[in-house]
Amino acid sequence: MRCVFSIALACLMTASFFTVAEAKDEKRRKLPDHDVTLGYAVQTVSVRTGCFSPKLEAILSHIAAQTGKRPMVTSGHRPRASRRGSLHRSCQAADIRVPGVSERSIIAAALSAPGIGGVGRYCNGIVHVDTGARRNWTYCGKKGGILSARKRNGKRA
Repeated sequence: MRCVFSIALACLMTASFFTVAEAKDEKRRKLPDHDVTLGYAVQTVSVRTGCFSPKLEAILSHIAAQTGKRPMVTSGHRPRASRRGSLHRSCQAADIRVPGVSERSIIAAALSAPGIGGVGRYCNGIVHVDTGARRNWTYCGKKGGILSARKRNGKRA
């Protein structure tokens, strides 16, 4: 009987130790009191957005305000982007979707954003926004190529 009592006491003490340790961890993990809200979400944890400039974040916030839904960034900073002049390399571009919002509405919201540069449309429903030179295009893969590439003033690029 003494052996059973000793084992029960040891189990009780171990359980109380883990409960105290978990409570301390919860105190450390507490979120800040202020509310931090981003104007966008990321599709997966591997999408890099930490270096986005305030200008690009303002563009994404503008799109969120115009569409009523937060854009989902599908691709952000890509330091090894295949194209040399890609603004993804310098963290000045994002590829986005806005679930439940038409592509046309997303593009219209992007074009009205202050500080917008390029707005591209891909045939898979993704929209590209950046802070570079003002231009727009539609791209449908290697076989489809660039369907239309125009500068904002209407002249062909």
